[in-house]
Amino acid sequence: METTRQRIADRLREGPATASDLGETLSLPTPVVYDHVEHVSRSIADDGTDAELLVAPPECRDCGFDGFDDPINEPSRCPECKSERIEEPAFVIR
Repeated sequence: METTRQRIADRLREGPATASDLGETLSLPTPVVYDHVEHVSRSIADDGTDAELLVAPPECRDCGFDGFDDPINEPSRCPECKSERIEEPAFVIR
């Protein structure tokens, strides 16, 4: 039986997904998915393969800002325009 992190990694190998997508697929709360994705990132970096976790960073839907400090987290608001309309980061393993 696969662990949650293995299921997340398998899903990310199939194509890009947000934490909400993964949470819905695996019946997990979104904040928990972010914790697992961070661990998956470290695991694949240490597994000796050429695989890597790629992240499309979060982006403000109002002003387009995408320079957030932590791309593996979902920020609550944009530091530039203070908007709370933030596009979730998307993850994929290649």
